[in-house]
Amino acid sequence: MPDPTAERARGVRHVQIGEAAGQRIDNYLLGEMTGVPRSRVYGMLRKGEVRINGGRVKPDYRLNEGDVVRMPPWHGPVAGAPTPPSRGLLERLAERIIYQDASIIVVDKPAGTAVHGGSGIEHGIIEAFRALLPEERNLELVHRLDRDTSGCLLLAKHRAALLELHGAFRDATVAKTYDVLVHGTWPRKLRTVRAHLEKYVTRSGERRVRVVADGKPARTEFSVVETANTATWLKAHPHTGRTHQIRVHCQVSDHPVIGDEKYASERQLAESRATGVQRLCLHASSVSVPIAGAMRRFEAPLPGDFTAAWGLLRAANNANDSR
Repeated sequence: MPDPTAERARGVRHVQIGEAAGQRIDNYLLGEMTGVPRSRVYGMLRKGEVRINGGRVKPDYRLNEGDVVRMPPWHGPVAGAPTPPSRGLLERLAERIIYQDASIIVVDKPAGTAVHGGSGIEHGIIEAFRALLPEERNLELVHRLDRDTSGCLLLAKHRAALLELHGAFRDATVAKTYDVLVHGTWPRKLRTVRAHLEKYVTRSGERRVRVVADGKPARTEFSVVETANTATWLKAHPHTGRTHQIRVHCQVSDHPVIGDEKYASERQLAESRATGVQRLCLHASSVSVPIAGAMRRFEAPLPGDFTAAWGLLRAANNANDSR
């Protein structure tokens, strides 16, 4: 491919996709259009300035080998270009790598860190790892975790690994386990939650998920680890990978996740804040994936603020019991 620097002052280009196949179009453009603000790149997609095979596409479109991308005129670097991730962030994330080989990276994502930039977030996990490992030109997220969820996150280093892992997720051969703290006493007999889910956008522009009869099917298995009167520690095993699945399945069961600002009630949020809990109490503890024909299991230890939250909840319950 021609040097992007040499192309910056030129007009419209048409680029045929080869090694970049499998990447999302937004990530591809952000990598090619060095110095162009993220908002401008997404504006190009929204306005149809960028086209693939002559048609408009959404930012999450994944490139196929042979696709022809219309690249509009652009200039860079420009004033206001995003700054690179800080050295401190890169060092912290490097310390959180659970496993790495020639094909994948498994990272213990911290709560509060988005998996990718956008919507006012300059750097996410994927942008940081691309800066940390510049030699990995095709690094991509395999799946996502909510910004406030911590734990096991997979990244693929090349297209073959990405496609293999996407196939494993699609065929349900990936097994994930979450630790979750919920409001109230979860019934021990409630082991399976099935509810059809649908994504929607609120009037304020916030993305959420609700239960509807004609939504996408979703199933989560739950088991009780410990109870503390007004809170329960659960293990959750999602059999499908819908957005906010565990959070909504807990909510629809009348036991929202503690610290969930989207799905817990204002009263429940006030109660958890009063005890000192400062995070969404959801952690991706383990993931098992097929690698080279064998299942490999990776674990992310429970973070200190998660176990501290449970300690605070137990202490609050004990104080209430003694009154």
